[in-house]
Formats: sequence, structure tokens, C-alpha cells
Amino acid sequence: MADLVETGLRRKPLWIPSGERVKQANLTRFLAFVNKRYRLSLGSYPELYRWSVEKPTEFWSAMWDYGGIISSKEFEAVVDDLGKFPGAKWFSGAKLNFAENLLRFRDERIALISRSEGRERSSLTYSNLYRKVARVANGLRETGLRPDDRVGGYLPNIEEAAIAMLAATSIGAVWACCGAELGSGAVLDRLGQIKPKVLFAVDGYVYKGKKFDTSANVKDVADGLPSLEKIVTVPLLDSEPALGKLVNSVRFNEFGSASTSGEIRFEQLSSDHPVLVMFTSGTTGKPKCMVQGAAGVLVNQLKETQLHADLKKTDRITYITSP
Repeated sequence: MADLVETGLRRKPLWIPSGERVKQANLTRFLAFVNKRYRLSLGSYPELYRWSVEKPTEFWSAMWDYGGIISSKEFEAVVDDLGKFPGAKWFSGAKLNFAENLLRFRDERIALISRSEGRERSSLTYSNLYRKVARVANGLRETGLRPDDRVGGYLPNIEEAAIAMLAATSIGAVWACCGAELGSGAVLDRLGQIKPKVLFAVDGYVYKGKKFDTSANVKDVADGLPSLEKIVTVPLLDSEPALGKLVNSVRFNEFGSASTSGEIRFEQLSSDHPVLVMFTSGTTGKPKCMVQGAAGVLVNQLKETQLHADLKKTDRITYITSP
């Protein structure tokens, strides 16, 4: 390993992986994949990095195939114009579905573990997750949602949020979520811009042992969104929450019918079809929408989890987020 030298000072690495760990790393396998695909002889990470910067179209094409992205139609070009930022079109011609790629497994391994104050630890297998997403996706279709419609969440980071997001994106709808700790005004500043037809909302949350009832906030948000056609309530504090009294509301576990075929009909959409809307902080005015396209999110998530984090099928990953 080359010495780490910066401004004349020698730095000692905090940790160096064993030879076996390097051999089994996803990055090592990706390097071999690239060498074979393009008949190269890259021998180190710096060489791979330089190649990825100098040959971005080849790199992203390799990442797409190495990550095994599922698509019903292959892309015709990786990017149309590298000098066009913003505005460059990536993976044009491809048809795919964001949720289909995340729900590719249907076995009995654990897919999702959820822990939240006020709730017992729960887990879902890949097969159970698929079934729950299928039911909620049916509920969205039965409500009349179509591709490009928006679905909002007013939820903490619980399993229902993941299920709702996957269900929405499976039918081609666009998902946007605000944390349950936000006030109704802050939520309306965000969701009011995208005009959601369905809102998934929780009755409250627990933080540091204290219960926070958000029922009044949810009612204010519902009243402030004339686009809403359905409110799906998630009881977290109360098994019979006040949210059940809202017009056109239904409880999460009662929303949607079970799939008779057991299959989800994944809408096949363009690579730049919007799947997520995120929001800026709003420190300089009303929060601004940041729209994320399907292929871009997928291929970058694969790069980050597989190459950066060396995540493998048997590993677990956690994100510490808002309540």
C-alpha cells in the first residue's frame, strides 16, 4: 500500500482489511467484471477510480449490468450528452419499475426489521413484504390512482412507510413523505406543492418515552389538501385513533384487497420516470421539490451499497432517522 502523505505529514491508516476480505469484497469482484467486460488490466482502486472518471458511460453501463437491474426493455444509450448538465438523459429507451427491483426476492429471509418507541420490534420476510405491498398497491389502484399521480406520507420511519412507498412506486405513482414530527404548516408547505391523491398518516409517535398525538395535525393537513381522495390511517398510539373519523379514511390493515394471483403488476416506465420527491430545508423560503428518477436512484443506490458499503445478501444495514 502506498504511503498516505498529505502536506508533508504521514498519516497512519486506522484499519486495513485482511487479504481475504479484500479478495471477497464487492469492489474486487466489480474490478474483475470491468476488466473482463472491456478487456482491461486495472489492478487497484485508484486505477478503477481514474477509469470511471475518464469513461463514465462505460462505468455506469457496467454498474447497471453488475447490479442486475431488472428492466423489460434495455436502454439504447447510457447518456445522450455528458456536457449537458442539467438536462442530460440517462439510460434512455429503458423500461423498468423501481419497486420491482427492490422486491426481486420472495423467500423467507428477513427483508425488513422495524424498531420504534411505542412498538415492539417487528420483522418481515421478503415473501411477507411482497404480499403486503401487493395488497396496498391494489388499494391504490382501486382508489383510481394511475402512473404520475402522487402519494403522500405523514409518517415516522416505520414499516408501513416502506410498504406504502413500494406500493406507490409499483403502480407508477410518485412518493413523498414528511416526518410525523413536522407541524401541519410545514407538511402543507411540502405536500401542498405535489397535490397527492392519497395520504398515509399516523396518529402520533413516541420520542424519549413521551407520546406525541398528531391527530389534529393530520386533520389540518387533510383539510388543506383538496386533491386528497383517500386517507390511509396508521394507528401507532391508539388502536382506535381519532383519525378514523376523517372523511374518506381507511385503516392501513383494511386498505386494499389481497391479490388473487399473488403477483404485483409492476408498471413499466421510462428510466427518468419520477419515483420520489424530496424537499429542501425551506430556510430561504418555501421548501423546493427535488424529483428523483427511477433509474438514477436505482443505479446509484446499487453503487453505494455494493461498492461503497460492500453490502451482501446476508448483511444488514440500518439508517438512524427521524422519529
